[in-house]
Amino acid sequence: MASPYIRRRRLAAELRKLREASSLTTDELARLVYQSRTKISKLENAQIRPDLAEIVTILKALDVTGRQYDKIFDLAHAAARKGWWDRYGNAMGDRQRLYADLESGANTIRSYNQTGIPAALQTPELIAALIERDHAAGPITYRPKRMTDARIRRQQHLLSQDGPNYDTVLDECVIYRLGVPRDVMSAQLRHMVEAVSVEPNICLSVLRFNAYLSGVLMPKSSFSLYTFPDKADPPLAVVDTVTTDLVLTDRREVAGYTGHYDLLRKVALPPEESLAFLAQAAERLDNGTE
Repeated sequence: MASPYIRRRRLAAELRKLREASSLTTDELARLVYQSRTKISKLENAQIRPDLAEIVTILKALDVTGRQYDKIFDLAHAAARKGWWDRYGNAMGDRQRLYADLESGANTIRSYNQTGIPAALQTPELIAALIERDHAAGPITYRPKRMTDARIRRQQHLLSQDGPNYDTVLDECVIYRLGVPRDVMSAQLRHMVEAVSVEPNICLSVLRFNAYLSGVLMPKSSFSLYTFPDKADPPLAVVDTVTTDLVLTDRREVAGYTGHYDLLRKVALPPEESLAFLAQAAERLDNGTE
């Protein structure tokens, strides 16, 4: 299944290109199709799911016909498609819903985890501990049970045979600074070792605290890189910030994060050594020596 979010971005670009080719402003097109300027702007910025009837009206107003009409309509149909995550509504949170959407159509995922355990590898106990931590910090905007169910549903796809190739770099500091009980973290580390050992699509590397990055600064936050099977869908980066996730599609920006990832991967422990390190860290947590 192609990611509906990615299809919305392609549709947005096509609609904007068609409007500009007709020398129409957003306001002028809105008046032609009896819609608000806000609605047209949101469509052209991939901020809303398209309504097929409204897309047909726009295409007719712009005199789009033939193969071009068919192409845009098919794109709109894919962009309007709902995924399993839509059944959860706001219960799972906007940020997790975005990741689920992107994962559904990704060919490869590469992630640098500076502040958390990769979602694909989290145990139910860790998820529960993180929810408890969120509660302590203040009101939460999701429903814990539904969020947990959604997280597990994401894992089923990511760990399936049809799932994407998933390569992740885990910063060592996450083991000690995530703020969950020692026994939960030690069990989490063992789970990652076991899961990665048997899942051919997943590779994990640990970035040690003393890894030397020559001539560059450390990334300021966690981020993920996505590629997609359709060559018309360009790679993108998603940068995790305190309040939101920034989706980057500009080639230079994506290339910058790709370069960061390649360097982090190069200086991190090799995959086999990383799993051994995690197993040893779990033992030290159990023994109280960490």
